[in-house]
Amino acid sequence: GNQNFPPPTGKPLDQSAAAFLVEQANLYPGQVTVVALGPLTNLALAIELDPSFPKKIGQIVILGGAYSVNGNVNPAAEANIFGDPDAADIVFTSGADILAVGINITHQVVLSDADREKLEQSDSKYARYLSKILGLYYDYHKDAYFIKGVYLHDPATLIAAVDPSLMTYTEGVVRVQTDGITKGLTVFDTTKKRYGEITAWTGKPTVKVAVTVDAPAVVEMIMQRLTTDD
Repeated sequence: GNQNFPPPTGKPLDQSAAAFLVEQANLYPGQVTVVALGPLTNLALAIELDPSFPKKIGQIVILGGAYSVNGNVNPAAEANIFGDPDAADIVFTSGADILAVGINITHQVVLSDADREKLEQSDSKYARYLSKILGLYYDYHKDAYFIKGVYLHDPATLIAAVDPSLMTYTEGVVRVQTDGITKGLTVFDTTKKRYGEITAWTGKPTVKVAVTVDAPAVVEMIMQRLTTDD
């Protein structure tokens, strides 16, 4: 947010992200939930490293895709999927327990100007910190989307892992276009029709995709968490 806060003091692990994911899935089979808020490179590498990883990981909640709406990188693609479409296609077809939250959902979850003012006036140091760094993000949304507010992509996806009842879901097969003008496009097969020919979706494992959200409840939960320090 261009606020010049001091840099973090933590140090990165020597272990690769993919190796760490595989290690945790093996240590706690079926118990680990991964909330993937960026491109899916490390998850695809984990699958490559250990082909049994999709069955050992508990759930993968993905912020990614644009289901029946335009993307946010271009009309076809959402940013995280566009960042590594090959990895995304590997993950979506891996057979893991996947819940995908696309920008068709997150664009309904908006933090308003009034919400930001509440954060700014809060006793919570986290709320005040967030209010400061959000200025840049508000300016971007005003310029790019012509709205007064910001889309809560990452928080809404995290809440899908914490309280999935705030969204509804449909199930089907997702494939990702990996090249060309529609690179990064997520194409969802509802599996409601049996096609006459074998397709790239045939026989692939299904995933859950969020289709509706209780946006006011999500924003309320986020505001409550941000204004409480403990």
